[in-house]
Amino acid sequence: MKRVLTAVVLIPLVILVIFVSPRWPLVLMSVIFVAAGVALWEYLDLAAAMGAKTPRVVVIVCLAILMAAIFRRPDLIAPVTGALSLALLIVCTFRSPVNRVLPDTAYSVFGLLYIGLSMATLYLLSAEDNGPSLLLFLFLVVWAGDIAALYIGRAFGRWTMAPTLSPNKTWEGALASVAASVLIAVLLVWLAGKLSAREIDYLSYPGGFLHWIELAVLLNIAAQVGDLVESAIKRGAGVKDSGRLLPGHGGVLDRIDALLLAAPVLWYAQLAQQSF
Repeated sequence: MKRVLTAVVLIPLVILVIFVSPRWPLVLMSVIFVAAGVALWEYLDLAAAMGAKTPRVVVIVCLAILMAAIFRRPDLIAPVTGALSLALLIVCTFRSPVNRVLPDTAYSVFGLLYIGLSMATLYLLSAEDNGPSLLLFLFLVVWAGDIAALYIGRAFGRWTMAPTLSPNKTWEGALASVAASVLIAVLLVWLAGKLSAREIDYLSYPGGFLHWIELAVLLNIAAQVGDLVESAIKRGAGVKDSGRLLPGHGGVLDRIDALLLAAPVLWYAQLAQQSF
């Protein structure tokens, strides 16, 4: 029940932010920064449980600089990320014991890339011509897959998918997750077509059904891998959840782990489509 109530509160808020972002992009970036900041802090907790002594405040400041740079000049994302990585190396060089300089830098830089850069692609997606539609597609495809995997896996799961990383995940749940993502993709594209026929342009999914079905499958696979990646990190740290901020869901990192791979995949898919 806690899980359901938390979702009932958060999902409408996320959808609202998605559709106000074209008018107030700063609102979207602020929400992304807050979510990324909390998730990054939780990640640094996990790193600390594995023996890292990261400069937490400096890492969060680097995240803020990265988000600000992407908000103002998205074309500078690569040089800014490189400069911040070098800055973290310098900080760890003078702050950490010599035998911890490299590990502490690695944990810090990876956190910035894994969470900061991945979450920043949400803002980059929103800047596309059909940005809100892309974000809605991303979130609903990931959420539908997650829900199907949870309930079908619990009810019918027999064959474990990755017992070392996540013993509760099954192949039955994974297949149900893909099917649910494809179904929600078909419904979104169908709804967009119906609205367009009535000259209502809230949703825009150019191209045929097959393109969006293939994209839904790709995003679902990325989301499931993202979930397993975070499970591996938590198992390495010896904890069940990344935090306790969201009742029934654990921490923020637990909730966005699938997006951390799915969002960049959608962004790169858009870049590939525009380039070829």
